[in-house]
Amino acid sequence: MTACIVGWHHLPFGKHEGRSVESLIVEAARGALADAGIEPAAVDEIWLGHFNGGFVEQDFTASLVLQADPALRFARATRIENACATGSAAVHAGLRSILAKEARIVLVVGVEKMTELDGPGIAKTLLRASYLEEERGIEGGFAGVFGQIAQRYFQVHGDQSDALAMIAAKNHANGCANPWAQMRKDLGFEFCRRVSDKNPIVAGPLKRTDCSLVSDGAAALVLTDVETALSMKKAVAFRGFAQVSDFLPMSRRDILLFEGCEQAWKKALARARMSLEDLDLVETHDCFTIAELLEYEAMGLTPRGQGAKAILEGWTTKEGKLPVNPSGGLKAKGHPIGATGVSMHVLAAMQVRGEAGGMQIEGAETAGIYNMGGACVASYVSILEAIR
Repeated sequence: MTACIVGWHHLPFGKHEGRSVESLIVEAARGALADAGIEPAAVDEIWLGHFNGGFVEQDFTASLVLQADPALRFARATRIENACATGSAAVHAGLRSILAKEARIVLVVGVEKMTELDGPGIAKTLLRASYLEEERGIEGGFAGVFGQIAQRYFQVHGDQSDALAMIAAKNHANGCANPWAQMRKDLGFEFCRRVSDKNPIVAGPLKRTDCSLVSDGAAALVLTDVETALSMKKAVAFRGFAQVSDFLPMSRRDILLFEGCEQAWKKALARARMSLEDLDLVETHDCFTIAELLEYEAMGLTPRGQGAKAILEGWTTKEGKLPVNPSGGLKAKGHPIGATGVSMHVLAAMQVRGEAGGMQIEGAETAGIYNMGGACVASYVSILEAIR
């Protein structure tokens, strides 16, 4: 075991009109400290996950966390960014500080305010996380990127539209039980499978229901060393964690293999001395349904090219052998870039503590998290287990 999560807070994801990035940060930070029972003056270090990239005018946001309480003044505060894996980058940075014994108590906040831009502005901002030298001309931003990936997968492995629709339907059904989810509506397989005015084609074979939501939101958690955590009211330990980075240009790799995802899972599970079969659930990065399908294969749930089997045979439903995204995932919960990875850790921690309410997987003791930046460029895996 490395370090522990001892408190958390999660804001609803969606459109927060009239609210600033600062107000979201402050609410999440205060809530996490209160939940952990930690006095602000005890915080040694702060990590803020905030992609921004032009979503809002205010930049240099790390010290805004100090607005949560005057006693946080003079604590080390750093903003970190790694595309859509920004939240997990902040969590892992805090873990490394604790492992290096540079900090005993770390506050991690993830935040994003995306909705101040219009649709084309959002697409342009997100596409900056691709390799612009070669990928600038892709229409539709990252939906266009993953539309190309889906099209290529279909060409190699056949039309998987049924599988993608089942992933979307599963995650929307799960999201109904998530009180913080942006969309709490069971859309059903037929709606997700059929092209319609309400579910048009967005890019390649991807429909609107294959794409995650544009969101505002924040989440926060408190990390401590294991010894400190054992004296607190709850403690969720990191059995293992890993970060892997791959080439930014898609042209330099086989984009259907998600090799960074595969390597991150292997490293984290080895560090935890566990196998995939030891996990009770996974929260994975379903920015697009094709991403979740490819992640089934990369994590080793199915052989390459057979990811559809996992969803078509019900393996990844809440009642299946490895529930995936019982929170509803990015697909239903929403995807405020900097907050996503922190949210995943909070919701997985709730699961292993048996505190996930309607999302709860019965008897869950261990959980895996996969958070991805770009088209499988930055890959972060965490393995969680409750020890208190």
